[in-house]
Amino acid sequence: MKHSTERILTTHVGSLPRPPDLLEMIQAKEQSRPFDAQTLAARVTSAVAEVVRKQAEAGIDIMADGEMGRFGFIPYVNERLSGLEPRPNPRSEGTWARSREHLAFPEYYNWAAQMPGAAGGAQRNQWVCTGPIAYKGQETLKRDIDNLKAALAQVRHEEAFMPAVSPDQLAGWNKNEYYKTDEEFRVAIADALREEYRAIVDAGLVLQVDDPQLASHYTTHPELDIAQCRNVASATVELLNHALGGIPPERVRYHTCYGINMGPRVHDLELKHIVDIMLRINAGAYSFEAGNPRHEHEWKVWEEVKLPAAKALIPGVITHGSNFVEHPEAIAQRISRFAQVVGRENVIAGADCGFASFSTTCEVHPTVVWAKLAALGEGARIATKELWGRA
Repeated sequence: MKHSTERILTTHVGSLPRPPDLLEMIQAKEQSRPFDAQTLAARVTSAVAEVVRKQAEAGIDIMADGEMGRFGFIPYVNERLSGLEPRPNPRSEGTWARSREHLAFPEYYNWAAQMPGAAGGAQRNQWVCTGPIAYKGQETLKRDIDNLKAALAQVRHEEAFMPAVSPDQLAGWNKNEYYKTDEEFRVAIADALREEYRAIVDAGLVLQVDDPQLASHYTTHPELDIAQCRNVASATVELLNHALGGIPPERVRYHTCYGINMGPRVHDLELKHIVDIMLRINAGAYSFEAGNPRHEHEWKVWEEVKLPAAKALIPGVITHGSNFVEHPEAIAQRISRFAQVVGRENVIAGADCGFASFSTTCEVHPTVVWAKLAALGEGARIATKELWGRA
């Protein structure tokens, strides 16, 4: 994994807005409406080429495929595992129902749920484990990798990554009706996901593990206190490290966040409560929220917490939680604060979260997303000039 040895490198978290025609086909597939599989596959290929080109134009150095072919950052992998089947979801509640946030601001969340493209809605299907879990997505994953590599061959870039969901994030999304214990269920998921993880790394890409629940579990489980959530986080890390077994840490970057939520966010767990646990993950870099009003101040955590040798930080310096386009000077200041604490070579400028984690959700307008990424590129150039004394 490259570090910012000569200049501040830029990246993002993974998901980017899908073109409207592709979005319609993905949603038709998810909703069991008619669609043409060959047309969908061809459009995913061309959409990946388009999104990689736009990343290069925006000044992004470390690129991804934007998750163009995925319905969502969690359920995409259910189709790649045996032993799982979809059923109509009996619950109408969304992500934030009964969370600390919803309990504190019910009027806001009830209002926000009515907005077009609102995040946190109820999932259409509940995926259920009814048999042994094993990985069967080799062909689909290869197609994703081939699409990304073909697109990368047409643009200048420093590196590329591919996101994959964490075992605990997937286990929390699905229901177990087969394994005798929850622990057996989670280990089976971890063992299956290891095959996807290894294939991504073997293809020469950096693996990004998406694990929002590490940070957001406290918000969505008001019955638990911080100590109990730390215990959950420790178990999460142990399971993830099991899934990452045999993969060099320097080929892995880890992402956690608080979900797509343009809400008050007053109940987010503070970074200081989980940073030591996060650093136990066998990864070479750590991506987290730092570009919004609830978490921008947390750069100071790194004055007290020592970043392990050979590790890097990917702090969010633009946010997915606002349609404001950050000023490049503000972005440069955010980058410089981290660089002064952990060293400029250990900072890669990123985003708080993905901008389209689910195909149905994009609270930041697509045109604004690209303006934000362009501002990120410009902010990194300003920070480079200040930190290295040159453009």
